[in-house]
Amino acid sequence: MHESMQRRRLLAMLGGGAAVLATRPALAVVSGQTEMAQVSFTGPGANPYWNGVGPYVSYPQKLPLQRLTDRPIQLETPRQYFREAFTPNAAFFVRYHLPVTPNEVDLAAWRLRLEGNFEHPVEYSFAQLVRDFKPVSIAAVNQCSGNSRSRFEPRVAGGQWGNGAMGNAMWTGVRLRDLLERAGIRRGVGWIQFEGLDHGVGPAGKPSARFMKSLPAHDPGLDRAVVAFLMNGEPLPMLNGFPVRLVVPGKFATYWTKHLSFIRALTGEDDNFWMKPAYRIPDTPRGNTTPEAVAAGKVRSVPIGTVDMPVRSFIVDPDGSAPLVQGMPSLIRGVAFSGQGAVVKVEVSVDGGKSWSRAALGANHGPYSFRTYSHRWTPGSGGRYTLAVRATDSAGHVQTDQPVWNPGGYLWNRIERQDIVVLSA
Repeated sequence: MHESMQRRRLLAMLGGGAAVLATRPALAVVSGQTEMAQVSFTGPGANPYWNGVGPYVSYPQKLPLQRLTDRPIQLETPRQYFREAFTPNAAFFVRYHLPVTPNEVDLAAWRLRLEGNFEHPVEYSFAQLVRDFKPVSIAAVNQCSGNSRSRFEPRVAGGQWGNGAMGNAMWTGVRLRDLLERAGIRRGVGWIQFEGLDHGVGPAGKPSARFMKSLPAHDPGLDRAVVAFLMNGEPLPMLNGFPVRLVVPGKFATYWTKHLSFIRALTGEDDNFWMKPAYRIPDTPRGNTTPEAVAAGKVRSVPIGTVDMPVRSFIVDPDGSAPLVQGMPSLIRGVAFSGQGAVVKVEVSVDGGKSWSRAALGANHGPYSFRTYSHRWTPGSGGRYTLAVRATDSAGHVQTDQPVWNPGGYLWNRIERQDIVVLSA
């Protein structure tokens, strides 16, 4: 779409800066849908199922999603929505950290403020962001740092996500660097801080009334970051950050600030709760350590933003809910991605990882997007099989079959498996 036409369309959709209201997310409806295989899972061992455990709940602008918690809101995307490269907005996962989330935003009054150690502190209305800057689009995976946390053994505290704390979208907005350059970063700035509109008392009563995240001013992620006002070609759902959210391709979702309203240039290191002690990983290969090392105080930690997301792949179909049939072709398919380089190869195993076959890759939507894959397989005999999938990215990282452990429950990327039954013909 022509750039000027796209801007006019967006402003028309949003009423040209008039107040935009969303039905209050507190009005959730619990669905009767369940996955019976998951109801039996209570721990304490690692979760063997694809999704986490929780009721299906409907929120405004959302399909029924699995609820982990309602305050703060944490909603997981069910498995079936990952058959395509782009995740529907209505099925996109939700992760808040603080209990008070915005229910409405008045675009006539809302501003994005750049403050702190800038040459020209400035604020922008929504209309100015759309009209005064060249829009860009990028496909990127938004993945919670704790995605798949329920697979950790020993178990760790935090939201017990399955694999559904992720989603991929085409994000359209303004380059963050364009905003920073217009404001002018002064000499001595070490960190760029981001803050949205959610607030309230933090975990275990921590006095973290505001959610703030920072990246070093020299971090390459800032060069590819976008302040997005469109998600898959539509305004962002309220629960995914309306009116704008920060998109940092390759980085975990904790940096993708929803309802972005403040960008600050800091001269000192950001030591607010959400940077220290929260969201830190061991300064070790893969962020791996042991409970004994943590208890002994032998683990040095760094912010999770010091690493990009590791390479991962997932089996979406078959899901084990129904048997396959001997001699009948079946399609093994799913998605793969990496924050460290484009996915260039996906391999599938039908014998639990003893041997591998190369899968066919779907369209390439860019280095930070989901890449779909498929592999047609005709089982030659009946019985029980274990499917497995692994991905390789352009930087040469190959998905590992080794688990990882750290007290935050972060960076899981072990090879995924799916048990299935094949009926004899």
